[in-house]
Amino acid sequence: MSGHSKWATTKHKKAITDSRRAKAFAKLIKNIEVAAKMGGADLSGNPTLVDAIQKAKKTSVPNDNIDRAVKRGAGLTGESVDYTTIMYEGYAANGVALLIECLTDNKNRAAAEVRTAVSRNGGTMGDPGSVAYNFHRKGVIVVSKTGDLTEDAILDAVLDAGAEEVNDEGETFEILTDPSDMVAARVALQEAGIDYDSADSAFVPSLKIEVDAETARKVFKVIDALEDLDDVQNIYSNFDLSPEVQAELEAE
Repeated sequence: MSGHSKWATTKHKKAITDSRRAKAFAKLIKNIEVAAKMGGADLSGNPTLVDAIQKAKKTSVPNDNIDRAVKRGAGLTGESVDYTTIMYEGYAANGVALLIECLTDNKNRAAAEVRTAVSRNGGTMGDPGSVAYNFHRKGVIVVSKTGDLTEDAILDAVLDAGAEEVNDEGETFEILTDPSDMVAARVALQEAGIDYDSADSAFVPSLKIEVDAETARKVFKVIDALEDLDDVQNIYSNFDLSPEVQAELEAE
């Protein structure tokens, strides 16, 4: 998770094309639709929807788009939302693990596109279980570094709410919890007056691999190709970047 978090920060510092922004918006909208379908449109009883909306707003998705997605997912517009979650496993350069989460209405299309994106960009697909054993589902809350906010202040706010650790990820803090404790930790942050960017249930690697700049570029090539696919919702990896390597990549 750590390496990918740092890569996301690096990408945000670079020019973002309209097409990439549109794809990001579409995936956030899909998250909202699924959350509304699973738990209904009432935010007070659907914390997953609350977090999906929060993430979309922090990424500047227009409120009208968010409202329509909630109504569509909850079945209030007469439209049908029917997505299936599929996980694929693979490897990028130097054995870096990839766990690829798809949210799709067409399994055959998703499988073909994922395999093509991985193989054409220097990666290989793995058998079921070949990668997943190294990942565990966690609640991941991201907080931007603002003002005089410190790691200790965040830890004080969330420790009694089930937080397992707080990590400094450069321009953000990353709070890890058991998935069942994520809502409590998020609420504890809010009660302490600390704003958060996103709260997601994600797969976090047990063992990370620090990579050099050359390997990182190869890994990013595969990840970028996968992120361009409409059916790919999330990509988890076990690579990590040292501050020196990240600075080198950001300077390019």
